[in-house]
Amino acid sequence: MKKTRTCHKELCKTLMLRMMTVNKFEETAFWLFGQGLVHGTMHLGIGEEATGVGSTAALKERDYVLATHRGHGQAIGKGVDINAMMAEILARETGTNHGKGGSMHICDCDHGILGANGILGANGPIACGAALTIQMKRIPDQVVACFFGDGSSNEGAIHEAMNLAAVWNLPVLFILVNNTYGMSTPLNRVVHDTDLTKRSVPYGMKCLECDGNDVLAVYQTVQEAREYAVSGQGPVLVVEHTYRTSGHSKSDGNQYRTKEEIQYWKERNPIIQFRKRLLEEGLFSQEELDDLQREADAMIDLAVAYAKAQPQPSAVNLEADVYAE
Repeated sequence: MKKTRTCHKELCKTLMLRMMTVNKFEETAFWLFGQGLVHGTMHLGIGEEATGVGSTAALKERDYVLATHRGHGQAIGKGVDINAMMAEILARETGTNHGKGGSMHICDCDHGILGANGILGANGPIACGAALTIQMKRIPDQVVACFFGDGSSNEGAIHEAMNLAAVWNLPVLFILVNNTYGMSTPLNRVVHDTDLTKRSVPYGMKCLECDGNDVLAVYQTVQEAREYAVSGQGPVLVVEHTYRTSGHSKSDGNQYRTKEEIQYWKERNPIIQFRKRLLEEGLFSQEELDDLQREADAMIDLAVAYAKAQPQPSAVNLEADVYAE
């Protein structure tokens, strides 16, 4: 994996603020769940902030995204309204899905988020469908980013989608977020070869990999992958190596990992790493970074206040959005 180059200050500011916002959003959502204010389940990606933020920052506004069931960072990075996201998590009428989707199913077509899927790997074929639309309409400079994890990389739907994208030369970025655990099972117990970049070989697909805890590395790698795909050369597999310090879901007691292992990665999370780099290179002062954190905190506090004040869905609208009109 190549060394990243430092970007200009404005981009670095955007990346840092978004990562801080994603982290605060998820920590707050988890706290709200503990208060009994969140219905259903919840999957967080604390520790993976650089993957969602760095990847979406490299996309264009018109690009499509198929998110995962822990896609808060992917949605925030793509520009989905944070107030509407928080309202969705609290099951309010003004949420992104009118309070019917919850944490796992945030969708916002206006920002290119075509949905998140709780069925592992199911977003792969959908991504191919969206990419086929781009190809058939001959829309220039547009791609589909399909996020999935190392666990989903073993699903047949993902392999079928990668094969189809390769055969039809579709503009799809298959972004594999490798956090080394599929639920509670470590990667080395479920695959013979843990080098997931080799998943591209049978399909003759270009593959790029990066340190998924380095937001600049993620940004630059996905930027390169996007340029390749929009040039008409076909799909790309991007493997982003990271580590999820939060549990698989809200009910995960983390009994399968040691406290020492989790602490090791907490100290290497992407926000801490990026903060250290920005200070060392003199791009930001400690005060500037603290101001960004306060901005992120205030943004989430306002989102919670907004969401709590919104009405809950009415039974009258129960069948709305079920059938095409």
